[in-house]
Amino acid sequence: MNIHDPHAASSSAPQIGILLAGGRGSRFDPSGIQNKLLARLTRGPDAGEAVAFVAARRLCAVLGRVIAVVRPQGAGADELSHVLARAGCEVLVSTDATRGMGASLAAGVRHGGPAAGWVIALADMPELRAATIHAVSAALVAPDSIAAACYAGQRGHPVGFAAAHRDALMRLDGDRGARSLFEAHPVTLIDTQDPGVLLDIDTPDAL
Repeated sequence: MNIHDPHAASSSAPQIGILLAGGRGSRFDPSGIQNKLLARLTRGPDAGEAVAFVAARRLCAVLGRVIAVVRPQGAGADELSHVLARAGCEVLVSTDATRGMGASLAAGVRHGGPAAGWVIALADMPELRAATIHAVSAALVAPDSIAAACYAGQRGHPVGFAAAHRDALMRLDGDRGARSLFEAHPVTLIDTQDPGVLLDIDTPDAL
């Protein structure tokens, strides 16, 4: 059951979750043979589950609709799509994902259509808490809101954008993500006690 049915910035369309799952993970395996998003966690309550499955399930627990953006080719591409669908995501296979996070995000926003806003998370951040996702979603109270979770004074993920930013999000490209929007607009920073805001799976030791 979803813990939040977000309509923060609009009564006509709910918010959409965007899970970015198109990275190469070259630091995890420089050879490109292993897909880090399919690696199994080795500790904690989610031990044995794939990294991407846990991250996707957390986002799906909060947002009624979650679009996971994946690249069309690469190690374990078909299996990753299956894992994300099993977690509850709508999987978007997009060649745009090969151009970086910004292009992936733009593809997901275009695919989802109009919405009250978008909450963006990364598929290699399985320790992020559902309550943190909920807090970012709830902070999108005005049509031009931008929100981001913080831990120990550092901004991390998830981040959220309300409806007025749709056109700008769809124009994003390359690997800078939404940095240009953060630089151009006020951002509501949400202090959390959630270290998962900053923790991604970059190397096998992080599992």
